[in-house]
Amino acid sequence: MKKILFAASEGVPFIKTGGLADVVGSLPKCIDKRYFDVRVVLPRYLCMRQEMKDKMEYVTHFYMDFNWKNEYVGVLKAEVEGITYYFIDSEYYFGGLKPYGDDVIFEIEKYAFFSKAVLSALPLIGFQPNVIHCHDWQTGLIPVYLKERFGGDLFFHDIKTVMTIHNLKFQGRWDVKAVQSITGLSDYFFTSDKLEAYKDANLLKGGLVYADAITTVSETYAKEILTDFYGEGLNGLLSARVGDLRGIVNGIDYKEFDPETDTKITHNYNAITFRKEKIKNKIKLQQQLGLKAEPRTMMIGLISRLTDQKGLDLIAYIMDELCQDNIQFVVVGTGEERYENMFRHFDWKYNDKVSANIYYSDELAHQVYASADAFLMPSLFEPCGLSQLISLRYGTIPIVRETGGLKDTVQPYNEYESTGTGFSFTNYNAHEMLACIRNAERIYYDRKREWNKLVDRAMAQDYSWERSASKYQEMYDWLIG
Repeated sequence: MKKILFAASEGVPFIKTGGLADVVGSLPKCIDKRYFDVRVVLPRYLCMRQEMKDKMEYVTHFYMDFNWKNEYVGVLKAEVEGITYYFIDSEYYFGGLKPYGDDVIFEIEKYAFFSKAVLSALPLIGFQPNVIHCHDWQTGLIPVYLKERFGGDLFFHDIKTVMTIHNLKFQGRWDVKAVQSITGLSDYFFTSDKLEAYKDANLLKGGLVYADAITTVSETYAKEILTDFYGEGLNGLLSARVGDLRGIVNGIDYKEFDPETDTKITHNYNAITFRKEKIKNKIKLQQQLGLKAEPRTMMIGLISRLTDQKGLDLIAYIMDELCQDNIQFVVVGTGEERYENMFRHFDWKYNDKVSANIYYSDELAHQVYASADAFLMPSLFEPCGLSQLISLRYGTIPIVRETGGLKDTVQPYNEYESTGTGFSFTNYNAHEMLACIRNAERIYYDRKREWNKLVDRAMAQDYSWERSASKYQEMYDWLIG
């Protein structure tokens, strides 16, 4: 039995702020239990829901030399859906009102503590992994500490590490002297071929230098991050390690996102019944949001964090033009104030066409996936993206920019061959996007049978976690040898 330990700063069902938590919660359940024993270690945040904390039982505690002090480390565990979760407990580090704070240096100290505590706890919990699978910069020091502090210990001798980049923009950077003092790592580690990058210490870089394998969340993003534009200053290192880098697209939970059984939508449907039933969800949503009750009008959905990364400046540029068309536009999400206000403005200006819901509601998100005809994702960069996968599952045709996971998962429509699962444009250009949206409108209104075939192909795609899990299993086998 091969043993894998996932180490991450968040994971469903215990704590979630973004897509990382979905990966950490879903992937272990889909890895073949006959060959792999997969467990997960997370921080025990005080802000976790009480019902989740109630599932945890005490395992052990110890004191660890960290940042010039002797720090208490508690270890708890819980079992959920057949997966064993461990929790690193420290009231000082994980006692905040939310998992992440704004004080960068404290965040770095907190996750340096977590990384060292994870390794220190392993001999005491009786679990000796073959592979520690580290996620994002918060666990970047695990491969470093493993080589530096624990490598000489026989228990740790054969442990391999994988570093997964979910979003290269976030790296855990701070002043070298401060990070050196906190981590206790010697000068040897703070050179430009190790943890130092552009005069700062960089935790993610440390993980990328010392991990035995590197993955990211789509094949195209794995290629993009080798370039200056997407590489966030680490493209030189990633290019040097290209032989150890692979892209594996994330999946989605096909039980949670299933139009046939989804309890958050009013009319369930499947690939056979969508022609009759999907439209009923749209009518209900139009009534609920105060849009014109015109079931034949093309509805475009957008569910997103409202940030620069998501291509919203392109939408700002063409929204007045788009609203001259026979469309409706439904937005769900929160983020930067200027984008929140932009969508509020268009809601006010085109009240019967645009509905801006500047809050996040899981229920409303499901209803938009099930009601909209098309889904817009014009991202500047998108390591993987989950919304387009959910859209395909619900027969809502994605309109995307060809970047990262969007390029890998949405096959552009070709009307001459009648192939494809969505519409895509190449350049980060507002009018190219508008032309792409209008092409989708043309097919929707003028070639309804073609549109329905697009929906058939979209709903037939398989982006379940099982598909991704088999690729991770191959990598673990390759690493363990």
